[in-house]
Amino acid sequence: MSLKGKTIFMSGGSRGIGLAIALRAAKDGANVAIGAKTAEPHPKLEGTIYTAAEEIEKAGGKALPLLCDIRFEEQVDEAVAKTVETFGGIDICVNNASAISLTNTQMTDMKRYDLMNTINTRGTFLVSKKCIPHLLKSDNPHILTLSPPLDMNPRWFAPHVAYSIAKYGMSLCTLGMAAEFKAAGIAVNSLWPFTAIDTAAIRNVIGDGEMAKNSRTPEIMADAAHAILTRSSKDCSGNFFIDEEVLREEGVTDFSIYAPHAKGPLVPDFFVPDEVVERLPTEVMKVW
Repeated sequence: MSLKGKTIFMSGGSRGIGLAIALRAAKDGANVAIGAKTAEPHPKLEGTIYTAAEEIEKAGGKALPLLCDIRFEEQVDEAVAKTVETFGGIDICVNNASAISLTNTQMTDMKRYDLMNTINTRGTFLVSKKCIPHLLKSDNPHILTLSPPLDMNPRWFAPHVAYSIAKYGMSLCTLGMAAEFKAAGIAVNSLWPFTAIDTAAIRNVIGDGEMAKNSRTPEIMADAAHAILTRSSKDCSGNFFIDEEVLREEGVTDFSIYAPHAKGPLVPDFFVPDEVVERLPTEVMKVW
């Protein structure tokens, strides 16, 4: 039940959920390669690949900051090769990088459409593809993609068709690759939050008001990811996990630690199917 000595290649990860997952793995003594494009501080978003690496090292892991824009195949090739050269292989691929724009059809320019689909869907496919030859050599290989269950309800598409296409494209990679690499023993799963997660990126979209306060911290996703990545790859593939359900399976009953500032029902995340809302005991707002 430990990631000690395991090597993770993560797209993105300089902040937010990706960094939280990296830090949880680092506590075990994992090696984490952060392949992201933020080398200089962003005016609205904290964190770079170098500050992330410092935090990973302080948490007990080994870090490799890699300047990598996953839209470009040659950069992914170089980042993966450097990871293998540094740590001797890759055991886990985490597809964390994602672009978001909650705009309707008429308000979505094609530059933004292309950005979301190139980073989200194509990026997930590309990073997974480049890691797979090395995952095949691992004794417990995992691909974990931060993308939603495939719930084809029109309400998830109508407000922001372009973004939904890009996120569900990531999930389709999970669906297909789980079946494609089942015989090879590579676990391919998706993980998605039950509630909104309070990150700087999300605050830029929804603001820092009551919705942010009634969201959970990234640590719930980090703990859920850790639980998945320490399971046997041969027995855990093709799943579209919800963070709270994963942790309840692990015996967690107190979820208040993940929402320390919440004063009432939590904000549900996009794309969570109705049946998940109905079977989980956590009270969420009726937003969607």
